[in-house]
Amino acid sequence: MKKRILLIAAIVLSTAGLVRAQETTLEETKLEKNKLGVTLDVTWVSKYLWRGIDRLDDKAAFQPSVNFDLYDTGFSFKLWMSYAGSSGSSSSLPGGGRVNATEYRYIAAYDCTLFKSERYATDVTANYIYYDFIDEPDKAQDAQEVGVGFSWPNICPAGFVPSYYVGKIWPSKSNSTLTGEYGGWVHIFGVGYDLKVPDFLPDRPEQVINLSAAVVYNDGFAGANVDHDWSHATFGVSTGIAVGKLTFTPAVYYQASFDDSVNREDELYTGMSVSCSF
Repeated sequence: MKKRILLIAAIVLSTAGLVRAQETTLEETKLEKNKLGVTLDVTWVSKYLWRGIDRLDDKAAFQPSVNFDLYDTGFSFKLWMSYAGSSGSSSSLPGGGRVNATEYRYIAAYDCTLFKSERYATDVTANYIYYDFIDEPDKAQDAQEVGVGFSWPNICPAGFVPSYYVGKIWPSKSNSTLTGEYGGWVHIFGVGYDLKVPDFLPDRPEQVINLSAAVVYNDGFAGANVDHDWSHATFGVSTGIAVGKLTFTPAVYYQASFDDSVNREDELYTGMSVSCSF
C-alpha cells in the first residue's frame, strides 16, 4: 500500500512539473512572438532600377534600411535610404545630376493572411510610402504612394507563387516640379518559385534559390512623358546564405524594356545585401 501511495505521489509531482514546464515554454513562446522585431539591412546594387526607370544612369547605389515589426501585430514601419555610388551628371537624370539623388522612403505597412487553411490562402500587404529627396529644395521631387499587394502561396501544387500589386502615386506638393500629368497607377504581375538544390555544407542539406519574374503596366505612374503601356519585365535570381546571425543575399536581375518612354535599354544588374534580425 505504501509503495502504491509513493508511486501515485511521484506521478502527480511529475505531472505537475511537466505542466509547469509546458506553461513556462508557452509563456516564453508568447513573449518571443510579441516582441518588437528589428531587421537591419545593407544592400549594394550595380544599378538602381525603380519601376523600370534607371534612376542613376547605369551607376551603382548603396541602400541601407531598418525595418520594425510591431509586436507581431502585422503592422510594420521601415526606413529605406538610397545613396548614389558616384557623382556626375547626365541629361537623363532628374535635375541633370546625381548630387541631389539621395532618397529616403518612409514605409508603413500591414500584412495578413486570409483563408489560411485553404488552397486559395491569400497573403495581403497594404502600404503607404513617402518618397523624400532630402537634397532637393522645398520638397520639389517628393511623392507619396498607396498600394496593396496579393500573393497566393498554396494555389499551385508545383510550387509557383503568383502575385499582384497595384499602387497609386502623386506629388506631395501641388506646385512641385512633378506637377502636370505626374501621378497615376502601376500594376505589377509576378510569379516566384523556390528551387531547392543540394548545399555544399554538410550541416545544411539544401540551399534555396529564389526565382522571380514580373511584368509591369505603367498607367501614368512615372510622369507626363511616360506612355500608358506595358513598360518592362524583370527576371531575378537570388539566394540567402546564413552565416551566424547574418544573412548574405547575392542577386542577379535582368530587365527587358518594352517602352522607350520608361527605359530605352535592357538592363542587367547585380546586388548584394547583408541583413540581421533580432
